Amino acid sequence: MTPLAAYAGLFAASFLAATIFPFQSELVLLGLLLSGDYPWPVLLAVATMGNVLGAVVNWGLGRFFVHFRDRRWFPVKPATYLRAERWYRRYGVWSLLFAWLPIVGDPLTVVAGALRANLALFVVLVTVGKLGRYAVLVAATLP
Repeated sequence: MTPLAAYAGLFAASFLAATIFPFQSELVLLGLLLSGDYPWPVLLAVATMGNVLGAVVNWGLGRFFVHFRDRRWFPVKPATYLRAERWYRRYGVWSLLFAWLPIVGDPLTVVAGALRANLALFVVLVTVGKLGRYAVLVAATLP
């Protein structure tokens, strides 16, 4: 596989994993790391950028489409949305450091948009959390 194809695939997997679509970008990152064909800093950067961009899409979904949250087609179930909203209201913007968590992380980014979190601060906090998660995976994989 060419490096461009590998990086594009990792970016796409990371992007999808951060949106409301169920996907595991960690498996793609792990496979590329174990192949030994690609430098880990580049893989770490690509995975983080894709995942953060996906979270920004969620923020936009919350910001501009939250009034549709009770519709069947809205991607976040009402109970999940309320759980994430309670978490966000309790811990504030700092809860975005945990946007990488399964189950609550993606809805949390939607709620942040709905509650009009500052986009620049959102990007910084989500980047720190998601970079940390991928960095732990990279560190655990490298010899």
